[in-house]
Amino acid sequence: MRKKIIAGNWKMNKTIGEGIALVEELKPLVAGAANVDVVVCPPFTALYAVSQAAKGSNIAVGGQGVFWKKSGAYTSSVAPGMLVDAGAQYAIIGHSETRGRFGVAEPDFTPEILAIFGESNATVNLKTIAAIENGLLPIVCVGETLAERKDGNTDAVVAEHVTLALKNVSAADVAGKVIFAYEPVWAIGTGEVCAADEADRVCGVVRSTVASLYDAATAEAVRIQYGGSMKPDNAVELLSKPNIDGGLIGGASLKAADFAGIVNAAS
Repeated sequence: MRKKIIAGNWKMNKTIGEGIALVEELKPLVAGAANVDVVVCPPFTALYAVSQAAKGSNIAVGGQGVFWKKSGAYTSSVAPGMLVDAGAQYAIIGHSETRGRFGVAEPDFTPEILAIFGESNATVNLKTIAAIENGLLPIVCVGETLAERKDGNTDAVVAEHVTLALKNVSAADVAGKVIFAYEPVWAIGTGEVCAADEADRVCGVVRSTVASLYDAATAEAVRIQYGGSMKPDNAVELLSKPNIDGGLIGGASLKAADFAGIVNAAS
């Protein structure tokens, strides 16, 4: 049985003090969670402090992104080794916001701003490989925009994201280290939720793509999260689906009770 994984993406929220307080509040609420990996991904500024606060608990820490170079003249970037040094065990890669694929969630983002954030399938691949090589577990985000869904391209977009992210990644690393998060971009931060059966179907597209690239055993081993407005009141239904192995949680991860409710639903 694949172990469930619930990861909280705090995005650009929480100061150092606020992050520590959130983890301290969260620790007793998730301490009894069985057969589930619990992860929080604070801003880089709070990463070390949050990892220290989480020590001795069942809460792991991840970075919200990572660069593929060990060092160099890459202003604003964070190297894999720096994440590890700060206490991270995971790294989110290819989130729709860093790909510049906001859909309807961020109408105030102009094309010029999107161009700054927009990373490609090629950089997602480089980051995935770099994360693995440095001992981080990559959470690779895939998913379609509203326009792509309306055009009937959901499966093709998701399959392409998976295929290109895994270029030159071994079957053993895919099975044991890579985590996918299916994010229907139109459901992130909008309050919209992909119906549980459809979310499961698209997570199945992720799994079948891995099978076509490697084999059935690798596909059965890989963990796939759902990442579109999962909350305590819909978590049980989503997490009961055969292809959904957890959640990449946004807004609900900023409140200890809500995040703990999802973790305990997974447990």
